[in-house]
Amino acid sequence: MATATLAGGCFWCLIKPFDQWDGVNEIISGYSNGDEPDPTYAQVSTGETGHVEAVQIDFDENTMSYRALLEIFFKTFDPTDIGGQFGDRGPQYMPAIFYHDENQHEIALQVIKELDEAKIFSASINTPVLPYKNFYKAEEEHQDFYKKNTGHYNAFYKGSGRQGFVENVWGEK
Repeated sequence: MATATLAGGCFWCLIKPFDQWDGVNEIISGYSNGDEPDPTYAQVSTGETGHVEAVQIDFDENTMSYRALLEIFFKTFDPTDIGGQFGDRGPQYMPAIFYHDENQHEIALQVIKELDEAKIFSASINTPVLPYKNFYKAEEEHQDFYKKNTGHYNAFYKGSGRQGFVENVWGEK
């Protein structure tokens, strides 16, 4: 088992894209790399804790590679926008890859380089690759939100601009 910690705006929208793949064992919504111990959603929402909304993915490296996870990840958000994602603005919504070891660090930098060279996005990728510091599980209502609150999730996914961006850049929902 291995762990990946990824941030791409609202954590609600980062569960569903990974939930369908063999080798992905668990996806947890939470808060990563900040200074406040065991933060709440209300605290992180202020943008003052240093935490970003993120997901932590436990995966079987024999079935799903870290590179494959990153390739899925980059199809879920706008990696050129460091100021937040779509309707969610502020440091708590910035995208980031939090690497757990040097191998993850090197793979992340390589994937970013390849995507930039392919000119998929209208600007250069601006998603930081940072050392993993911490991760705190979010409140239960934020876990598997797309399953628990399908209507709200679908409206948010579309209304925030995320769905349109993903469809426009990748041709998929």
